[in-house]
Amino acid sequence: MTLNEAVAKRIRALLQEKGITRYRLEQKSGVFHGAMERILSGQNKTVTLSTVFKLANGFGMTALEFLDDDVFRSEELDIE
Repeated sequence: MTLNEAVAKRIRALLQEKGITRYRLEQKSGVFHGAMERILSGQNKTVTLSTVFKLANGFGMTALEFLDDDVFRSEELDIE
C-alpha cells in the first residue's frame, strides 16, 4: 500500500467514524474538492504534510492523532 492509499483509507475511516461528509470535511479543512477527489481516487501520488495538517484540523484532531493509526504502521507501507 502506498502512503497516498493509506491517507485515503484513513480519511474514509474517519469520515465514517465521525459521521461527516466529504463536502463537510472539505469545508472544515480547506482542502479543495478537486484535491480531495484526487487523494481519494488514487490519482494524487504525493500527499504533502501541509495537506495532512489541514485534513487533521478538519477532523478536529492533531496531525499526530491523524497519523496514529495501524494503516501507517504496516510493514508493507510504501513510502517511496
